Amino acid sequence: MTAYKPVTAAQTFPDAARADFARAYPDQPVKLRHELTGHDLLTLDALAHLAERMPAASVEYNLGKLPLGVRPEDTPANGLTLGETIRSIETNGSWAVLKNVERDPAYGALLDEALEELAPLVARATGPMLHREAFLFLSSPGSVTPFHMDPEHNILLQIMGEKVMTVFPAGDDELVPATKSESFHDGGHRNLDWHDHFRDRGTAFRLLPGDAIHVPVKAPHFVENGPAVSISLSVTWRSERSVAEGELHGLNALLRRRGLPTARIGARPEKQRASRIAYRLMRKLDA
Repeated sequence: MTAYKPVTAAQTFPDAARADFARAYPDQPVKLRHELTGHDLLTLDALAHLAERMPAASVEYNLGKLPLGVRPEDTPANGLTLGETIRSIETNGSWAVLKNVERDPAYGALLDEALEELAPLVARATGPMLHREAFLFLSSPGSVTPFHMDPEHNILLQIMGEKVMTVFPAGDDELVPATKSESFHDGGHRNLDWHDHFRDRGTAFRLLPGDAIHVPVKAPHFVENGPAVSISLSVTWRSERSVAEGELHGLNALLRRRGLPTARIGARPEKQRASRIAYRLMRKLDA
Protein backbone atom coordinates (compact mmCIF):
# COMPACT_ATOMS: atom_id res chain seq x y z
CA MET A 1 0.00 0.00 0.00
CA THR A 2 1.34 3.42 -0.95
CA ALA A 3 2.16 5.66 2.02
CA TYR A 4 1.15 9.31 1.85
CA LYS A 5 2.50 12.12 3.92
CA PRO A 6 -0.32 14.65 4.37
CA VAL A 7 0.15 18.31 3.61
CA THR A 8 -0.87 19.87 6.91
CA ALA A 9 -2.43 23.30 7.29
CA ALA A 10 -2.70 25.39 10.41
CA GLN A 11 -6.45 25.39 9.89
CA THR A 12 -8.80 23.64 7.48
CA PHE A 13 -11.26 26.53 7.74
CA PRO A 14 -9.90 30.09 8.16
CA ASP A 15 -11.37 32.37 10.82
CA ALA A 16 -13.61 34.17 8.32
CA ALA A 17 -15.01 30.88 7.04
CA ARG A 18 -15.85 29.72 10.55
CA ALA A 19 -17.62 33.01 11.23
CA ASP A 20 -19.65 32.69 8.02
CA PHE A 21 -20.53 29.11 8.90
CA ALA A 22 -21.68 30.09 12.40
CA ARG A 23 -24.06 32.70 10.97
CA ALA A 24 -25.60 30.27 8.46
CA TYR A 25 -25.75 26.99 10.41
CA PRO A 26 -27.94 24.96 10.48
CA ASP A 27 -30.59 26.23 8.06
CA GLN A 28 -28.88 28.29 5.33
CA PRO A 29 -26.43 27.34 2.58
CA VAL A 30 -23.27 29.43 2.58
CA LYS A 31 -20.04 29.50 0.58
CA LEU A 32 -16.85 29.12 2.63
CA ARG A 33 -13.07 28.86 2.12
CA HIS A 34 -10.80 25.96 3.09
CA GLU A 35 -7.09 25.09 3.10
CA LEU A 36 -7.00 21.45 1.91
CA THR A 37 -6.16 22.12 -1.75
CA GLY A 38 -2.97 20.23 -2.60
CA HIS A 39 -3.30 17.68 0.21
CA ASP A 40 -1.39 14.46 -0.57
CA LEU A 41 -4.38 12.30 0.39
CA LEU A 42 -6.61 14.04 -2.15
CA THR A 43 -4.78 13.47 -5.45
CA LEU A 44 -6.16 11.16 -8.17
CA ASP A 45 -3.41 8.61 -7.54
CA ALA A 46 -4.04 8.55 -3.80
CA LEU A 47 -7.78 8.18 -4.36
CA ALA A 48 -7.33 5.35 -6.88
CA HIS A 49 -5.28 3.44 -4.28
CA LEU A 50 -7.87 4.19 -1.61
CA ALA A 51 -10.75 3.03 -3.83
CA GLU A 52 -9.05 -0.24 -4.69
CA ARG A 53 -8.75 -1.21 -1.02
CA MET A 54 -12.30 -0.21 -0.11
CA PRO A 55 -15.19 -2.72 0.09
CA ALA A 56 -17.44 -2.77 -2.98
CA ALA A 57 -20.43 -1.60 -0.95
CA SER A 58 -18.60 1.64 -0.16
CA VAL A 59 -18.13 2.64 -3.79
CA GLU A 60 -20.61 3.89 -6.39
CA TYR A 61 -19.65 4.84 -9.93
CA ASN A 62 -21.41 5.24 -13.27
CA LEU A 63 -21.57 7.35 -16.40
CA GLY A 64 -21.62 11.01 -15.45
CA LYS A 65 -23.67 12.84 -18.09
CA LEU A 66 -27.13 12.23 -16.70
CA PRO A 67 -30.51 13.99 -16.74
CA LEU A 68 -31.23 15.98 -13.59
CA GLY A 69 -34.18 13.74 -12.77
CA VAL A 70 -32.74 10.32 -13.67
CA ARG A 71 -34.27 7.36 -11.83
CA PRO A 72 -31.85 5.19 -9.84
CA GLU A 73 -32.70 2.10 -11.91
CA ASP A 74 -31.92 3.99 -15.13
CA THR A 75 -28.40 5.08 -14.12
CA PRO A 76 -26.00 3.49 -16.66
CA ALA A 77 -22.73 1.74 -15.79
CA ASN A 78 -19.54 2.83 -17.56
CA GLY A 79 -18.09 -0.62 -18.31
CA LEU A 80 -14.83 0.01 -16.42
CA THR A 81 -13.34 -1.18 -13.14
CA LEU A 82 -13.21 1.32 -10.32
CA GLY A 83 -9.44 1.81 -10.58
CA GLU A 84 -9.74 2.32 -14.34
CA THR A 85 -12.57 4.79 -13.78
CA ILE A 86 -10.53 6.98 -11.45
CA ARG A 87 -7.23 6.83 -13.34
CA SER A 88 -8.90 7.71 -16.66
CA ILE A 89 -11.63 9.96 -15.32
CA GLU A 90 -10.42 12.89 -17.41
CA THR A 91 -11.67 11.15 -20.56
CA ASN A 92 -14.16 8.42 -19.61
CA GLY A 93 -17.20 10.59 -18.86
CA SER A 94 -17.83 9.12 -15.39
CA TRP A 95 -18.76 10.02 -11.84
CA ALA A 96 -17.66 8.16 -8.71
CA VAL A 97 -18.21 8.45 -4.98
CA LEU A 98 -16.12 6.78 -2.27
CA LYS A 99 -18.29 6.41 0.82
CA ASN A 100 -17.27 6.40 4.48
CA VAL A 101 -13.61 7.00 3.75
CA GLU A 102 -13.20 7.90 7.43
CA ARG A 103 -12.87 4.15 8.03
CA ASP A 104 -9.37 4.44 6.60
CA PRO A 105 -7.21 5.80 9.45
CA ALA A 106 -5.51 8.54 7.42
CA TYR A 107 -8.78 9.86 6.02
CA GLY A 108 -10.48 9.51 9.40
CA ALA A 109 -7.81 11.78 10.89
CA LEU A 110 -8.34 14.27 8.07
CA LEU A 111 -12.09 14.33 8.79
CA ASP A 112 -11.62 14.80 12.52
CA GLU A 113 -9.12 17.63 12.07
CA ALA A 114 -11.56 19.50 9.84
CA LEU A 115 -14.67 18.99 11.95
CA GLU A 116 -13.04 19.71 15.30
CA GLU A 117 -12.68 23.32 14.15
CA LEU A 118 -16.47 23.55 13.71
CA ALA A 119 -17.62 21.35 16.58
CA PRO A 120 -18.05 24.19 19.14
CA LEU A 121 -20.11 26.22 16.63
CA VAL A 122 -22.30 23.21 15.86
CA ALA A 123 -22.77 22.35 19.53
CA ARG A 124 -24.20 25.80 20.27
CA ALA A 125 -26.89 25.40 17.60
CA THR A 126 -27.77 21.70 17.37
CA GLY A 127 -25.78 19.92 20.07
CA PRO A 128 -22.85 17.54 19.68
CA MET A 129 -21.72 16.29 16.28
CA LEU A 130 -22.94 12.71 15.80
CA HIS A 131 -21.98 10.05 13.22
CA ARG A 132 -19.16 11.91 11.50
CA GLU A 133 -18.58 10.65 7.95
CA ALA A 134 -16.58 11.61 4.86
CA PHE A 135 -17.24 11.05 1.16
CA LEU A 136 -15.06 11.74 -1.88
CA PHE A 137 -16.56 12.66 -5.26
CA LEU A 138 -14.67 12.37 -8.55
CA SER A 139 -16.26 13.68 -11.73
CA SER A 140 -15.30 13.80 -15.39
CA PRO A 141 -15.63 17.07 -17.30
CA GLY A 142 -19.28 17.92 -17.88
CA SER A 143 -20.67 15.34 -15.43
CA VAL A 144 -23.97 15.96 -13.68
CA THR A 145 -25.01 14.75 -10.22
CA PRO A 146 -28.83 14.53 -10.42
CA PHE A 147 -31.33 16.40 -8.24
CA HIS A 148 -31.28 14.78 -4.81
CA MET A 149 -31.16 15.34 -1.05
CA ASP A 150 -28.99 14.02 1.77
CA PRO A 151 -29.85 13.33 5.42
CA GLU A 152 -26.69 14.83 6.95
CA HIS A 153 -25.35 18.26 7.78
CA ASN A 154 -22.79 18.62 5.02
CA ILE A 155 -19.85 20.78 3.94
CA LEU A 156 -18.51 20.07 0.45
CA LEU A 157 -14.89 21.14 -0.10
CA GLN A 158 -13.74 21.62 -3.69
CA ILE A 159 -10.22 20.20 -4.11
CA MET A 160 -9.58 20.06 -7.87
CA GLY A 161 -11.44 21.46 -10.89
CA GLU A 162 -14.64 23.43 -10.67
CA LYS A 163 -18.35 22.78 -10.44
CA VAL A 164 -21.62 24.60 -9.91
CA MET A 165 -23.86 23.35 -7.11
CA THR A 166 -27.43 24.62 -7.21
CA VAL A 167 -29.03 24.43 -3.76
CA PHE A 168 -32.75 24.68 -3.04
CA PRO A 169 -34.55 25.51 0.21
CA ALA A 170 -35.14 22.65 2.63
CA GLY A 171 -38.74 22.16 3.67
CA ASP A 172 -40.35 23.09 0.31
CA ASP A 173 -43.27 20.65 0.04
CA GLU A 174 -43.38 20.82 -3.76
CA LEU A 175 -39.70 20.00 -4.14
CA VAL A 176 -39.85 17.27 -1.50
CA PRO A 177 -43.41 16.07 -0.78
CA ALA A 178 -44.05 14.55 2.63
CA THR A 179 -44.46 11.11 1.11
CA LYS A 180 -40.98 11.39 -0.48
CA SER A 181 -39.42 12.31 2.87
CA GLU A 182 -41.18 9.36 4.43
CA SER A 183 -40.00 6.89 1.80
CA PHE A 184 -36.47 8.34 1.97
CA HIS A 185 -36.23 7.83 5.73
CA ASP A 186 -37.83 4.40 5.28
CA GLY A 187 -34.92 3.31 3.07
CA GLY A 188 -35.83 4.93 -0.27
CA HIS A 189 -33.41 6.53 -2.74
CA ARG A 190 -32.05 10.07 -2.39
CA ASN A 191 -32.88 11.15 -5.97
CA LEU A 192 -35.86 13.48 -6.41
CA ASP A 193 -38.30 14.13 -9.24
CA TRP A 194 -37.20 17.09 -11.34
CA HIS A 195 -39.36 19.69 -13.11
CA ASP A 196 -37.79 22.52 -15.11
CA HIS A 197 -39.81 25.19 -13.29
CA PHE A 198 -37.96 24.26 -10.07
CA ARG A 199 -34.72 25.81 -11.31
CA ASP A 200 -35.61 29.42 -10.39
CA ARG A 201 -36.02 28.41 -6.73
CA GLY A 202 -32.39 27.37 -6.40
CA THR A 203 -29.22 29.35 -5.76
CA ALA A 204 -26.20 28.47 -7.91
CA PHE A 205 -22.79 28.43 -6.18
CA ARG A 206 -19.67 28.25 -8.36
CA LEU A 207 -16.97 26.27 -6.55
CA LEU A 208 -13.27 26.55 -7.40
CA PRO A 209 -10.36 24.83 -5.59
CA GLY A 210 -10.29 26.25 -2.07
CA ASP A 211 -14.05 26.93 -2.03
CA ALA A 212 -16.52 25.01 0.12
CA ILE A 213 -20.27 25.12 0.68
CA HIS A 214 -22.43 24.30 3.67
CA VAL A 215 -25.55 22.40 2.56
CA PRO A 216 -28.35 22.11 5.14
CA VAL A 217 -29.97 18.77 5.95
CA LYS A 218 -32.23 17.62 3.09
CA ALA A 219 -31.76 20.82 1.10
CA PRO A 220 -32.31 19.55 -2.47
CA HIS A 221 -29.43 20.18 -4.86
CA PHE A 222 -27.80 19.14 -8.09
CA VAL A 223 -24.23 19.54 -9.32
CA GLU A 224 -22.88 20.39 -12.77
CA ASN A 225 -19.17 19.75 -13.29
CA GLY A 226 -16.96 22.19 -15.19
CA PRO A 227 -14.55 21.56 -18.10
CA ALA A 228 -11.93 19.67 -16.04
CA VAL A 229 -11.76 16.71 -13.67
CA SER A 230 -13.29 17.54 -10.29
CA ILE A 231 -12.40 16.17 -6.87
CA SER A 232 -14.57 17.15 -3.90
CA LEU A 233 -14.49 16.08 -0.26
CA SER A 234 -17.74 16.02 1.67
CA VAL A 235 -17.50 16.12 5.48
CA THR A 236 -20.78 15.33 7.23
CA TRP A 237 -22.33 14.80 10.60
CA ARG A 238 -25.71 14.22 12.19
CA SER A 239 -27.28 16.06 15.09
CA GLU A 240 -30.06 15.13 17.48
CA ARG A 241 -32.27 17.40 15.37
CA SER A 242 -31.49 15.64 12.09
CA VAL A 243 -31.83 12.20 13.68
CA ALA A 244 -35.17 13.19 15.22
CA GLU A 245 -36.49 14.56 11.93
CA GLY A 246 -35.63 11.26 10.26
CA GLU A 247 -37.36 9.30 13.01
CA LEU A 248 -40.53 11.37 12.71
CA HIS A 249 -40.71 10.91 8.94
CA GLY A 250 -40.11 7.22 9.53
CA LEU A 251 -42.99 7.23 12.01
CA ASN A 252 -45.26 8.89 9.44
CA ALA A 253 -44.32 6.24 6.87
CA LEU A 254 -45.42 3.55 9.31
CA LEU A 255 -48.63 5.40 10.17
CA ARG A 256 -49.49 6.05 6.53
CA ARG A 257 -49.07 2.35 5.67
CA ARG A 258 -51.60 1.56 8.39
CA GLY A 259 -54.07 4.17 7.15
CA LEU A 260 -53.60 6.25 10.31
CA PRO A 261 -53.22 10.06 10.59
CA THR A 262 -49.61 11.22 10.33
CA ALA A 263 -47.84 13.24 13.02
CA ARG A 264 -46.92 16.92 12.72
CA ILE A 265 -43.19 17.60 12.51
CA GLY A 266 -42.24 20.88 14.17
CA ALA A 267 -39.23 23.16 13.81
CA ARG A 268 -37.57 21.41 16.79
CA PRO A 269 -38.20 17.71 16.12
CA GLU A 270 -35.69 16.74 18.79
CA LYS A 271 -38.26 17.94 21.37
CA GLN A 272 -41.00 15.57 20.12
CA ARG A 273 -39.98 12.80 22.46
CA ALA A 274 -43.32 10.95 22.62
CA SER A 275 -43.50 10.59 18.84
CA ARG A 276 -39.88 9.44 18.67
CA ILE A 277 -40.54 6.77 21.31
CA ALA A 278 -43.64 5.69 19.37
CA TYR A 279 -41.52 5.29 16.23
CA ARG A 280 -38.97 3.11 17.97
CA LEU A 281 -41.69 0.91 19.47
CA MET A 282 -43.46 0.51 16.13
CA ARG A 283 -40.18 -0.42 14.41
CA LYS A 284 -39.59 -3.12 17.00
CA LEU A 285 -43.09 -4.48 16.43
CA ASP A 286 -42.46 -4.54 12.67
CA ALA A 287 -39.08 -6.25 13.01
